[in-house]
Amino acid sequence: MQVMKVETKQQLDDAFHIRTEVFVKEQKVPMEEEIDQYEEEATHFVVYDDEQPVGAGRLRFVDGYGKVERICIAESVRGKGVGRLLMEKIEATARGEGAKKMKLNAQRQAERFYEKLGYETVSGEFLDAGIPHVTMVKVF
Repeated sequence: MQVMKVETKQQLDDAFHIRTEVFVKEQKVPMEEEIDQYEEEATHFVVYDDEQPVGAGRLRFVDGYGKVERICIAESVRGKGVGRLLMEKIEATARGEGAKKMKLNAQRQAERFYEKLGYETVSGEFLDAGIPHVTMVKVF
């Protein structure tokens, strides 16, 4: 598995492909909600397994913290540590750019995954694209 910070159009297309497979096709998030106004300002990441994209996510900086968004892993490789690798790369990138705190809105079903990575739930449940979420933070 290799986690890449997106630098080419092909890598960005691969990230969007995984996001479409997971969020749009699997979870039924409307495409117009999945691809949003923050795509150009975000730093994107894609995970490859033998040159096949299997994971994606993005990072933005908002009010001095790193905001992790659109984390998704292909169903075929879930539970194999791919999400952890992706998050480690995103967090290292954020720290390298001076972030002292990370924030994300986790789908409720992924809350335990993020807790294992040191994130703490700081909100009640809310719906995003019809899916239950909670806000979580991690301080370095």
